[in-house]
Amino acid sequence: MAKLSNPQETIQVLQKHDFQFKKKFGQNFLIDSHVIEKIMEAAEIKKDDFVLEIGPGIGTMTQYLCEHAGQVLAVEIDSSLLPILQETLTPYDNVIVRQGDILKQDIHAIAREYNGGKPIKVVANLPYYITTPIIMGLFESHAPLANVTVMVQKEVAERMQAKPGTKEYGALSLAVQYYAKPYLAANVPPNCFMPRPTVGSAVIRLDCLERTPVEVEDERLMFRLIRASFNQRRKTLQNGIANSPELSFTKGDVAAALTNLGISETIRGEKLGLPEFAALSNELGRKAYHL
Repeated sequence: MAKLSNPQETIQVLQKHDFQFKKKFGQNFLIDSHVIEKIMEAAEIKKDDFVLEIGPGIGTMTQYLCEHAGQVLAVEIDSSLLPILQETLTPYDNVIVRQGDILKQDIHAIAREYNGGKPIKVVANLPYYITTPIIMGLFESHAPLANVTVMVQKEVAERMQAKPGTKEYGALSLAVQYYAKPYLAANVPPNCFMPRPTVGSAVIRLDCLERTPVEVEDERLMFRLIRASFNQRRKTLQNGIANSPELSFTKGDVAAALTNLGISETIRGEKLGLPEFAALSNELGRKAYHL
């Protein structure tokens, strides 16, 4: 069968099955072989790898994954795509298609069943509206992951690798960098998709860290502090945390903790990196003020 990265092939398959794009699933299918090759390269897919693909669509990238990897499990939420995948992936005997929501899959069980519990590689062309929940869900599951290579909105990719003090820097930057080292592999223009999205995209590889870069006593508290400090970006860290419905610290509590850490009381959250947020979380957590 001809490759689906050829736009004519994609159109033919969609027409044959009378497929209608569904807005609720944020469907934008890749139609550029160069971009797919860049994804394969970035993910460093090898013949002995097991790959979990999220959202295979009609199987465009899945075809390449099957040729590069040992085994592929493709999880697709849209049941109307299953007959198409059955057809487009017929030539490959190393792929399993599972219908379901990736947010409800047990990634630990997948790693155990298909890869002997060893770290797996994840590849995805993610719907932009659900990028963050999917990526954070993977990381927070603490399942064995080697790397996660995803197509995301360009702006989101920039936020994932942003440094303190930049305008792109925020809660997502800190969350991703707590679990992984981000590497921007390629920028992808809208004409590489069908239908065309209204924004530019980027391929980003997240190399999962064997151990977190900071020691924190209460991860949940640290991330609550991070969210609170960026929810009201223009306010000082003290005000952001004191105003958060998720936390019960007063401005005085935060001021005392900052002083103990040698950090200015008037600082904004966007100036702090992971080490400072971890230290602040440990300092406040020890006083048992949080809910």
